[in-house]
Amino acid sequence: MLKILKLTLTLLACLLAALPASSIAKNIYKYQDENGIWHFTDRAPDDDTEFETVYMEREPEPRVRIRQEGTKRSPVYLVFNDFWGPVEVELRLKDDINVLSEPPLPARFVIPGQKEQVLVGIGALNPEMSFQYRLGMVTVPGKPIPEPVTGLEILPPIAPDEAYLVSQGFLGEQTHNTPDSEYAIDIAMPVGTAIHAVRSGIVMDVEEDFNKGGTDRKEFVDKANHVRIVHPDGTMALYAHLDLASVIVQPGARVRAGQKIARSGNTGFSSGPHLHFAIHQNTGLNLISLPFRFKTPDGGTVEPEKLQMVKGTAYTP
Repeated sequence: MLKILKLTLTLLACLLAALPASSIAKNIYKYQDENGIWHFTDRAPDDDTEFETVYMEREPEPRVRIRQEGTKRSPVYLVFNDFWGPVEVELRLKDDINVLSEPPLPARFVIPGQKEQVLVGIGALNPEMSFQYRLGMVTVPGKPIPEPVTGLEILPPIAPDEAYLVSQGFLGEQTHNTPDSEYAIDIAMPVGTAIHAVRSGIVMDVEEDFNKGGTDRKEFVDKANHVRIVHPDGTMALYAHLDLASVIVQPGARVRAGQKIARSGNTGFSSGPHLHFAIHQNTGLNLISLPFRFKTPDGGTVEPEKLQMVKGTAYTP
């Protein structure tokens, strides 16, 4: 038994070492195939094979990362956007003495998905003197669109033959009281309910490795599994509190309206199983939520309200 344990730990260590830090999942799945061979992988088997889940605590790297090149006297800073959609970045100097930057800071930039760009070079204003500074960075997903998009009519994020209760509507006093959540809704549903895309777009971001949820905001607020999809008009749909390892679309994939993308769950800052859904827009380093109406099976539309039953609607081109 001791030898098997040592072998298991060794195999896990080799698997982690072989993966880049940004892609290491929080869970490793262990199973034995029909030939008796043991497998350790970051994806659960997609058949009826029994498996054991080993929960990992390692956090992924930030999705927008800055790095330095150049020399000590003439550093150059590059930023990599690991999302599959645009991100707005603002760089600014802090505690700077005798510093010259090109371009002058603060400055804002838009970096396309999966791209790295040289953003700023730093040097001494007076070359005869030393210089010092700290570089601050703020990021917001999405390309900035100054005016809020209006008139959004979308499919409900559930299957056409299902209906679920809106437990928190627009301007909800419980938790929907910030610009990025005031027009979000919560739909109560059992864990494992199929979630469908409300509009066509590109999968910008996926997080599916968290396995816990609770009402401690400090502990769980950033631990909700989610899918973010960017639409042709620049808005982004957020589907949050998804179940562990339940997302069936890949970052960068194109999805169509009505396509199944994941299963609901109860991960992150949550008091019970539900889907948190919002349409976001970046208005200029400021993420806001947008009001929307759900399409109904009879061809009409309805604004989602608390304690209202939302019925799924089939996609019609």
